[in-house]
Amino acid sequence: QLHLVESGGGLVQPGGSLRLSCASSGITLDKYAIGWFRQAPGKGREGVSCRSTSGDARNYADSVQGRFTMSRDSAKSTVYLQMNSLKPEDTGVYYCAARVTTVQGACAMMTGVYDFWGQGTQVTVSS
Repeated sequence: QLHLVESGGGLVQPGGSLRLSCASSGITLDKYAIGWFRQAPGKGREGVSCRSTSGDARNYADSVQGRFTMSRDSAKSTVYLQMNSLKPEDTGVYYCAARVTTVQGACAMMTGVYDFWGQGTQVTVSS
């Protein structure tokens, strides 16, 4: 069983930055595709970005393209989401998720294909 823990959320002013972390329970994530999702109050969970197992494929939602970046640490047990130029519409609970897959060169931002989820971290962008 893979346990994921998100951290790094908080309150930030518009235009500011945050870096979210998604840490596994000591298990390397190189065999998992990783996705970041968010859920704003009163809305459904939407895909923000994803990273394939190999890291060759990284996709971003149009709304965050050019502002958010996914990366992984060298130990392969933590994935990050660097969020810059934050906007009030980025507010929500952010979740990371992992998918067991043998596909190395692609990833999907659909909630239904992910096997493991973290508990979420709150991001609030407000002045």
